Amino acid sequence: MKPARSASSATLVSRTTAVEEPSFAAAFETLPSPRTTWSAPDDALVIGGGAAATLTASGPDRFAAIRTASEELFSAGDVHAGTEAARPRVFGGFAFHEGACAGDPWSPFPEARFVLPRVQLTLADNGAWLTVTDVGADASPDAVETRLEREVDRLAALGEGDEDAHGDPRRPPRPGISRQRRTTSREAWHESVSAAVERIRGGELRKVVLAQALEADLAADFPRAATVERLAEKYPDCHRYCFEPDDGESVFFGATPERLVSLRGRTVETDALAGTTGRGETPAEDEWLAEELLADEKNVHEHTLVAETVREQLEPYAASISAGERRVRRLATVQHLHTPITAELDADRHVIELVEALHPTPAVGGLPPTQALETIHETEPFDRGWYAAPVGWIDAAGNGAFAVAIRSAVASRRRATLFAGVGVVADSDPDREWDEIQLKYRPILDELEDGGERREERSSRDGGERREERSSRDGEAGGAGDAGDSDPSEGRGSY
Repeated sequence: MKPARSASSATLVSRTTAVEEPSFAAAFETLPSPRTTWSAPDDALVIGGGAAATLTASGPDRFAAIRTASEELFSAGDVHAGTEAARPRVFGGFAFHEGACAGDPWSPFPEARFVLPRVQLTLADNGAWLTVTDVGADASPDAVETRLEREVDRLAALGEGDEDAHGDPRRPPRPGISRQRRTTSREAWHESVSAAVERIRGGELRKVVLAQALEADLAADFPRAATVERLAEKYPDCHRYCFEPDDGESVFFGATPERLVSLRGRTVETDALAGTTGRGETPAEDEWLAEELLADEKNVHEHTLVAETVREQLEPYAASISAGERRVRRLATVQHLHTPITAELDADRHVIELVEALHPTPAVGGLPPTQALETIHETEPFDRGWYAAPVGWIDAAGNGAFAVAIRSAVASRRRATLFAGVGVVADSDPDREWDEIQLKYRPILDELEDGGERREERSSRDGGERREERSSRDGEAGGAGDAGDSDPSEGRGSY
């Protein structure tokens, strides 16, 4: 293991002031690299630029190393946050497994990396806040306050952003795709899924999640700010994230509904979200589909499996665990079985302890975990990198929030690599799982392709396929049987 590396272990100095809210795109474009964005349904939107400190680690102990480095970073500080939402936090993520960042497009991303933004704009319920932070032997309140004044002036000069005749933000168009390349051929996929099914039927596995990667050459430059904004508008109930590596030449971004864990004090919140069906075209059909989902034996079994696994992973840390009533959670195009899970810890703990305990979830790895990960290593011809791994933030108290980085891609100026996966179970069909993979690329592809009419036609066609196939496959475990889930709002068991 390489020990966690920090830019400095000296005193942290941070100052915050209230500001007028600028447009997202204007703020994003004016901030220095590396840039970070984070937003969740229960959290403020944060846009960070530059790095006052960077924590990196690799190897099997990368979780513990990041925890230690973050504790050292926050051990001494002179912080005037103004509001809790603008407090200093480090933002970043981990690789799915050791060695997962060895090849393209992941080489600029360490196996664990968290950044304390030098300049941070926080858009919270109580207003907009601008923060400047410095770390190091030369960090001083006077210097930080002077820098904050300059950043306030620069932000004020940005204005409210360009708008069209309807008052909507004027954005660059989607770049378009000139060419696509698959890392896995259909023949290779058929062999891999068939082999996994045999291992499951033989008792070696209960489930394994296999993924593919899709490389897309872009016809125009990738518009980072506009893409993040569009994802936020389409998927407001998802966790949205954007992480640039140190060189700023690429970006890992996405919109995921999968909360891995949040910790505040000793209170833990997580979810079991598995079992999927579509939305009805009328309220009556919607309700019928929901009732059918609640009664479906295979979907209920998979959901129960996920919920029990989450509880088992939390038990060593918890004084008590409680699960809410299983219910149907309705999202834009799908409905899921959902069980909220909360826990009270038996002692003060760091959020990274829980992240390490819960990753990988059954939705992105499989069961048993060790055998599932071995199958993934043997089968997938690409590096997962940060895909399907924990991304989120940590604060000085050891609190934090992490999501599972699905519905995601890595993009550079003229290329994007997209990722999608499916859960393979005993009765999985390779052709149907192939079709589901293609549909799960859609949330990100829709932000890359130009030509709205083509997307609308495809959406209509996919909807018809979903309705036809649902009647025979909506009970398949972990969402693996619902080939129509192209919405990022899919949860555990379907990524």
